[in-house]
Amino acid sequence: MLGFLGITAFGAGLLMLPVSAESGRPTSLLIALFTATGAMSGALVIVDTSTHFSIVGEVVVMLLIQAGGLGIMTLASLLGLLVVRRFRLRMQLTAQAETKALGLGDVRRLLGRIVLLSAFFELIVAVALSIRLVVGYQRSVGRAVYEGVFHSISAFNNAGISLYPRNLIDFATDPWISLPIAFASIAGGLGFPVLLELGRRFRKPGRWTLHTKITVWGSGLLFVVGAAVITAAEWNNPGTLGPFSAPGKVLAGFFAGVTPRTAGFNNVDIASMYPATLLVQDVLMFIGGGSAGTAGGIKVTTFALLAFVLYAEIRGEPTVHVMGRRLSGGVQRQALTVALVGVALVVGCTLILLAISPFDLDQVLFEVISAFGSVGLTTGITAALPPLGQVVLIVLMLVGRVGPITLGTALALRERVRRYELPEERPIVG
Repeated sequence: MLGFLGITAFGAGLLMLPVSAESGRPTSLLIALFTATGAMSGALVIVDTSTHFSIVGEVVVMLLIQAGGLGIMTLASLLGLLVVRRFRLRMQLTAQAETKALGLGDVRRLLGRIVLLSAFFELIVAVALSIRLVVGYQRSVGRAVYEGVFHSISAFNNAGISLYPRNLIDFATDPWISLPIAFASIAGGLGFPVLLELGRRFRKPGRWTLHTKITVWGSGLLFVVGAAVITAAEWNNPGTLGPFSAPGKVLAGFFAGVTPRTAGFNNVDIASMYPATLLVQDVLMFIGGGSAGTAGGIKVTTFALLAFVLYAEIRGEPTVHVMGRRLSGGVQRQALTVALVGVALVVGCTLILLAISPFDLDQVLFEVISAFGSVGLTTGITAALPPLGQVVLIVLMLVGRVGPITLGTALALRERVRRYELPEERPIVG
């Protein structure tokens, strides 16, 4: 937590410098802190990055996105390797908790793979975007490479921050831009343990761990359902998908179904979406991506575990079995706690913003869930919120980025054995 806050504060200080602003004047503390938090968390921003900040400021934002995506403990572990060339057991366990390694193993090699894996995906997408920007949009090679690298890092780290004033709306029907960015967002959102395991056992799904199975199948289901529902709902909406051709609608609808899983880019005007579509995106943003990835939310594994618990309870089964494995009671309680704490944070912050701002429930709820889920999508009210409301979002972005992972780890480490049990009694449920 302190490391995350420290890098965010340092980044905000850099963004306040006159050299970081396009105007050459210092940026206010609130705007700088909001931008740094949004970059580290992969969430909302309060000003347009391309018009407010200079090249120096944009590079600072890009580095903050990368730092937030890799994870503070990953960076701390790599710095520890450079300084002392060795790990103590406590440091290994801490790094394992942050990266969600399924086995302790060689933490040095694990962290090295994380960095290489990030660089691999970001390089592939950066090359694809750069070529397209040169060939299709007549950018100079230098500018195309810069924009390609920035958006590749933003996509893989699920930040959704763009160098274009209209985000990706101008590329909504361009598959050579939309698909690489969607690919990077999906890869980063799956989580490092899943990507590492898929690299080793991609052709052997029967040997995948339960975590990988739940993440892959759960994410796939949410992608399909989200894209299908959003495409169908917005098909004739003149403010979103309506003006596009049928293939363009399918592509734009697919992208709009991927980005709420915390990617954060928008290829259509969010404010013009129907209320039902906003509600679907609210659900997708709250669930988020995979554990130990660059996505936010309560995580797809948490949501899936609760669904399995519900299914077992409906069937009247005393224990929960998932894909040939039995879930412990502790895991079930942890998933329930993380989900309900997330609900409480969203409800509480929504009430605060409704009380201090003139916006309606759909807009405020969307903004709050986007901040909590480290998404970055907005209906356009971020800059219009009062300063207190923006401070609330800053706190929510910080908590949403590190809260679920810290809470889940703390719950797992605090398990205690009762020395006695009290008499059992069953209250009426329902």
